[in-house]
Amino acid sequence: MGISQELLEILACPKCKGDLELTANQGGLACNACKLLYRIEDDIPIMLIDEAETVDDGEHARLLAKAEADGIQPTFAA
Repeated sequence: MGISQELLEILACPKCKGDLELTANQGGLACNACKLLYRIEDDIPIMLIDEAETVDDGEHARLLAKAEADGIQPTFAA
């Protein structure tokens, strides 16, 4: 089933309140500003800061490129 586009549009990072990007495998939501990944389990995003994982540099670069290609401006200072 996956995460709906409507849900993606309203979700924000619990730590910085920034935008989230769906990972390539659709297994999580990543925050570019915090470099945190929030897992998705059974189509439910786990939006707990204590359970978030750090995004590796490769995935972070891919997410930034995707956001730029989609016309999304960063909500943080690079």
